[in-house]
Amino acid sequence: ISLCIRTTCCQIFNTCKSLSSLSDGSSSELYKKSAIFEGKINSIEGVRKEVDGVCCILESGPWGSAIENALSSLNEKPQPGLIIGVLRKLKDVNLAINYFRWTEKKTDQAHCPEAYNSLLILMARNKKFDCLEQVLEEMSMVGFGPSSNACIELVVSCVKSQKLREAFDIIQMMRKFKFRPAFSAYTTLIGALSAVFESDLMLTLFHQMQELGYEVSVHLFTTLIRVFAKEGRVDAALNLLDEMRSNCFEADVVLYNVCIDCFGKVGKVDMAWKFFHEMKAQGLVPDDVTFTSMIGVLCKSNRLQEAIELFELMEQDRKVPCAYAYNTMIMGYGSAGKFDEAYGLLERQKAKGSIPSVISYNCILTCLGKKGKVQEALRIFEDMKKDAVPNLPTYNILIDMLCKDGNLEDALRIQGAMKEAGLYPNVITVNIMIDRLCKAQKLDEAVSIFEGMDHKVCCPNEVTFCSLIDGLGKHGRVNDAYRLYEKMLDSDKIPNAVVYTSLIRNFFKCGRKEDGHKIYKEMLRRGCAPDLMLLNTYMDCVFKAGEIEKGRALFEEIKAQGFIPDVQSYSILIHCLVKAGFAHETYQLFHAMKEQGCILDTRAYNTVIDGFCKSGKVNKAYQLLEEMKSKGHQPTVVTYGSVIDGLSKIDRLDEAYMLLEEAKSQGIELNLVIYSSLIDGFGKVGRIDEAYLILEELMQKGLTPNTYTWNCLLDALVKAEEVDEALVCFKSMKDMNCPPNHITYSILINGLCKIRKFNKAFVLWQEMEKQWLKPNTITYTTMISGLAKAGNVAEAHGLFERFKANGGIPDSACYNAIIEGLSNANRATDAYKLFEETRRKGCNIHTKTCVVLLDALHKAECLEQAAIVGAVLKETAKSQHASKYW
Repeated sequence: ISLCIRTTCCQIFNTCKSLSSLSDGSSSELYKKSAIFEGKINSIEGVRKEVDGVCCILESGPWGSAIENALSSLNEKPQPGLIIGVLRKLKDVNLAINYFRWTEKKTDQAHCPEAYNSLLILMARNKKFDCLEQVLEEMSMVGFGPSSNACIELVVSCVKSQKLREAFDIIQMMRKFKFRPAFSAYTTLIGALSAVFESDLMLTLFHQMQELGYEVSVHLFTTLIRVFAKEGRVDAALNLLDEMRSNCFEADVVLYNVCIDCFGKVGKVDMAWKFFHEMKAQGLVPDDVTFTSMIGVLCKSNRLQEAIELFELMEQDRKVPCAYAYNTMIMGYGSAGKFDEAYGLLERQKAKGSIPSVISYNCILTCLGKKGKVQEALRIFEDMKKDAVPNLPTYNILIDMLCKDGNLEDALRIQGAMKEAGLYPNVITVNIMIDRLCKAQKLDEAVSIFEGMDHKVCCPNEVTFCSLIDGLGKHGRVNDAYRLYEKMLDSDKIPNAVVYTSLIRNFFKCGRKEDGHKIYKEMLRRGCAPDLMLLNTYMDCVFKAGEIEKGRALFEEIKAQGFIPDVQSYSILIHCLVKAGFAHETYQLFHAMKEQGCILDTRAYNTVIDGFCKSGKVNKAYQLLEEMKSKGHQPTVVTYGSVIDGLSKIDRLDEAYMLLEEAKSQGIELNLVIYSSLIDGFGKVGRIDEAYLILEELMQKGLTPNTYTWNCLLDALVKAEEVDEALVCFKSMKDMNCPPNHITYSILINGLCKIRKFNKAFVLWQEMEKQWLKPNTITYTTMISGLAKAGNVAEAHGLFERFKANGGIPDSACYNAIIEGLSNANRATDAYKLFEETRRKGCNIHTKTCVVLLDALHKAECLEQAAIVGAVLKETAKSQHASKYW
């Protein structure tokens, strides 16, 4: 600009001089004006040189007294023009702020608006907003605000760097100081937020625009309605539509098209139809987009007949077919499996003079792939070449379906054909192949494709690494997965939360919990912020590894990280606490979930119902089952199993059986767990016949009773003193190849000892030992007592010593039984030794045991020991008498 002005003025000056000899004296006026122009040129040139000089000083080194002295020597009191020029030329915002503050002190007055705006624009271009609030506050105190240009620059710089929240905060900061952000700043940010579906922030900005008196347009309303509808927030979208109409705005075709498309895609098909008919009632003519959107909505909701009728209505009196509508209709037929109709539509399109595009064929191929019709897809692929040239998506669709089908050879053949056609596999192609091969458990082939990638032509991206890391980890190859993670870091790819989630989950799954913890710490160290899914997964893994307190701490960490625990977070917490024996906490957590506004899904209902049942709150579980049904969630076999088990444990068996019948009427496939719960419940209250009926029913259903089921029935029979019947069941159990466990033998041994069939019980004991089954304390006590009572004192004593040698801790009943047995067998000395051991361990000695031992000691003439036993007997008698008195 300076150069142009100078050139023009010089021309004027030279012209004046050349004409001076021809003038009549008026040339002196012209000469004076020329001199003024020349003065202005010199002034501009001087400012420019001074700006360059200041910038040179500022950029010569770090800010300090030397820089300040140099600036002072250059210009003691800088003028606004100089300050603005320097701020516009500087690129370093920190230098600019230092100079801004220094000039403020030197001039001892506030800067002009243009200086402040120049500083704001520099902040925007550097994307550094540390001092923004302070600068805006100063501008507010001085009495002027940022210019429209500065405001737009600040917002646009954040939008370009995808820092939308920061852009939102900048606008809120301006509103805090009562400034009026520019109209374009609002619309730019609303547009950017719509791309990432931040509907609440958009609505806040929209309302602020209205408060400031900006005139909002139909286009702006359309943008907001689109986002709210796509998020499924139908009520909010309809409220905006009503607000628009109340402001006397008329909906246009674009708005109706958006409403039809968005409401339809979230499943509100009837509402989409309503908009379609309303549009016509308003005198608007549906265009191709309207028809295509409505047809697509109907096809996706499986209302194919209505879609066909609408398509035929669109085709009436139409000479040129709409390719988009044809593609949509072809996709609809294909999704419904009506491929003959889809092919017919292709021929109809050709007959109307419109050659089907590659998109039409890609639609058919996609649908054939989803239906698993691989061979037919390959035939269509060959046929399509007559009408359209296959593109990269065509080949990707085919490779995808072939890899899903496990046909790697044909997938590689198609990949070769792609190269022959001049198309080279892109990273999407590779990602499809690796992902599908991992899911088909063909990991070596997936690794081979990864290692064979030509990094110059096609470089693996984050998705490539993620798919292979997850595939390897899921199938136990966690070391390979970790090595690939290290290779990802070496290739300057930044692992995201999905990669870390996979590594953590798979290390824990393989029992390497310490490595899982290390991965989480490494993620934090590398600056990768965890998302809610990662924290939920980590918490689940930690609980399953038995680290209950660490799991609780992770639930609190979810909140500390700024997340709100979702229904999955609570489901994991409740489920794991119930399994760890903390079912009593279910009620408190359930109410916390409700207060937070969590909407329970089927899994959450099942988890909470199970927690209530295991904590004894069966009535609450029953209420929740009814609520679940009223909210439209179909109870599963897990739901019914939890409630039936809970009712069976508190002897409400008739209600439990009614629930069983309800589940059967709902077509739910009942499992062995439910039947076993009922057998256990009926057996414990002595309703053996009903228990047998349940057993018979489950076998008729094709289910095979397991060890737990038989144990429930055997326990019921033994408690009902039907020991012989229990032995018959035991034989049936072995005949059905169901292996008995230590509990099975314990139940039978206890039952046989009760009816004094000690020898038979000992036979079962020996059988159990041959099966390498370890008896529990009750079984040992029962067997020792039974052998002692049967007179087999040597075997009883040997079994007693073996029990202790194996780390068993005998209880009072066990000690009393063996002492009595040894006393009756005239082994008074051995009996007395056990008597002393019993007293040392603090176990109770029965009065009868003392009497039998005392008699044996007298017979053996062990008078000193007899006196001690007699004294203990007297003390026991006194304490019993005192307790009766009290």
